Amino acid sequence: MTRVLQAGRVEPQSGELRSIVVFLHGYGANGADLLGLADPLAEHLPDTLFVAPDAPEAIDMMPGAYQWFPIPWIDGSSEEEAERGLRAAAEDLNAFLDALMVDEDVLPEQVVLFGFSQGTMMSLHVAPRREDPVAGIIAFSGRLLNPEVLADEVVSRPPILLIHGDQDDVVPPQSLPQAAEALQGAGWKDVYAHVMKGTAHGIAPDGLSVALAFMRDKLGL
Repeated sequence: MTRVLQAGRVEPQSGELRSIVVFLHGYGANGADLLGLADPLAEHLPDTLFVAPDAPEAIDMMPGAYQWFPIPWIDGSSEEEAERGLRAAAEDLNAFLDALMVDEDVLPEQVVLFGFSQGTMMSLHVAPRREDPVAGIIAFSGRLLNPEVLADEVVSRPPILLIHGDQDDVVPPQSLPQAAEALQGAGWKDVYAHVMKGTAHGIAPDGLSVALAFMRDKLGL
């Protein structure tokens, strides 16, 4: 049984909904952590609803902190537990996206997934396995999970923008070229990349500007 994800939202500035950006936060954060990005983006995407769900699992001893799935080197979980958690979270996120599109009466090509760190891992895992491609995936500071099975499991190939800081000490910067190579090997044509110079594990202004241009292009705005 899927878990219902609780989500914050920022309504379209224009009052008319034509697209949705779904923020997927990183390990130990929550939806509000990324929802603040709606403020600088909304003036450029006035017809866009911004939605930011909390991941399904609360982290013990960390109030307000959530995870999409366990991370063995952080919490001591096993690889099997991490894989089970990923599968369960993927079902939760798919159910959330399905309900969101029905409730807001939008098509997949009107939806962008905007992930950071573990949220990027979720975006890159879930979207290619959905039947109908979303408008695009913005993948900040994460990595592609299980790249060896992607070619066999891919169903759709939405455009993907990979962005990473070259000083990231949490998720190695080489995760970007590794993901790009695996995606291209699995048949992707639309894979873009941007390296944020001098940036650690975060979102720098230049990365956000590139992400905004990508969203406007892929949403036809």
